[in-house]
Amino acid sequence: MQSNLDQFKAGDAIAALTLAPISRTTLALYAGASGDHNPMHIDIDFARKAGLDDVFAHGMLSCGYVGRLVTDWAGPDRLRALSVRFTGITHVHDQPHLSGKVIERFEQDGETRLRVEVACANQKGEVKISGEAVVAVA
Repeated sequence: MQSNLDQFKAGDAIAALTLAPISRTTLALYAGASGDHNPMHIDIDFARKAGLDDVFAHGMLSCGYVGRLVTDWAGPDRLRALSVRFTGITHVHDQPHLSGKVIERFEQDGETRLRVEVACANQKGEVKISGEAVVAVA
C-alpha cells in the first residue's frame, strides 16, 4: 500500500515487514520460479558435503524481500534505484525482518526523492542484506 511520501523526512522509519521463516518449501518454490537450482540452496546432502550443516536461502530471494519492503511502502512506480550488499547467509528457519529509514530528501531530474537505508535481518537481528533505495515522492 502506497504511503503519502510527502510527509517523510530524514530520520523517519518506513513501515517494517516481517515475513514467515524461510522453509524448505520456500526455497524449492523460489528455485522453480527463478530458475536458480543451485544445489547449495535445495540439496541438504550437497550442502553437507560442502561442509555446511544445511542448505541456505538464495541471496536474491532476500533481495526480492527488500524490493517488496520498498514497493509495499512507496509503490513500484516510484522506485528509482535499489542497491544491496549481501552481508550474511540466510539460513533455513531464519525469519526475515525488513526495515528502512529515510536518510535524505533531495531533488533530482525535476522530482523530489527520498534515499532510504534498507536492511534484511533475521530474528536475532543479524543483518543479512543492507542497502539503499531511492524513491520519488510524487
